[in-house]
Amino acid sequence: MKLRPLVVGNFKMHMTPAETVAFVERLLPRLGTAAESRDIALAPPFTSLHVTAAALAGTGIALAAQNAHWEEEGPFTGEVSAPMLEEIGCRYVIVGHSERRAHFGDTDRRVNQKLRAVLLAGMTPVVCVGEQEADRLAGRTSEVVDAQLKLALANTRLAAGQTVVVAYEPVWAIGTGRNATPAEAAEVHTLIRNELRMTFGEENGAGMRVLYGGSVSRENAGELLSRAEIDGALVGSASLDPDSFAAICEAA
Repeated sequence: MKLRPLVVGNFKMHMTPAETVAFVERLLPRLGTAAESRDIALAPPFTSLHVTAAALAGTGIALAAQNAHWEEEGPFTGEVSAPMLEEIGCRYVIVGHSERRAHFGDTDRRVNQKLRAVLLAGMTPVVCVGEQEADRLAGRTSEVVDAQLKLALANTRLAAGQTVVVAYEPVWAIGTGRNATPAEAAEVHTLIRNELRMTFGEENGAGMRVLYGGSVSRENAGELLSRAEIDGALVGSASLDPDSFAAICEAA
């Protein structure tokens, strides 16, 4: 049985608070009743989280953060902790995005620390895994993704009702306009699903959503999201346009 889809819009470093509120006001009429049959979340920059929470109140659309520190508090100038995000209204937190790994030194160990901090604060981590183009060309996609996921989930314990979301984002596709074919994506999603079953048990693992995130657009969303193995999307640049993002949500 196909799981209830989840679509997360990752705004990255785009939009001021005022621009984010204006975006939400344009988006909501385009979504209609979409949130009744699928889960939708928006991940604006930290500076826009508070106003976005207010703009989304009562809509059924969730608030997500793009990152979190692994400690609850401390001398970490410029960082934001998971409890801070939970109090402001975040339901999801993205951890291990390839841009965090590439530009800000997020190692597999650090991703694991952040994932466990998010769970401890009562939120759902959206943990990102994916291979570089050289890995794919060398036939190492499965090896790389499996290793990343194992390390991200190490020593993870879920409280009752908690879950983990995994986003497969082939690094070579992000922001390039290229995407994995539905068959390529489905193959990796099956690998991820099997790892989730082994880690959390058959029932829990089968109920965890695995998203695709690699240049998702309104043009390719329908074909990708129609695959039984793909439970939704982590959307980057296409989430910055309300028409495109609404179309992707509809395709889910």
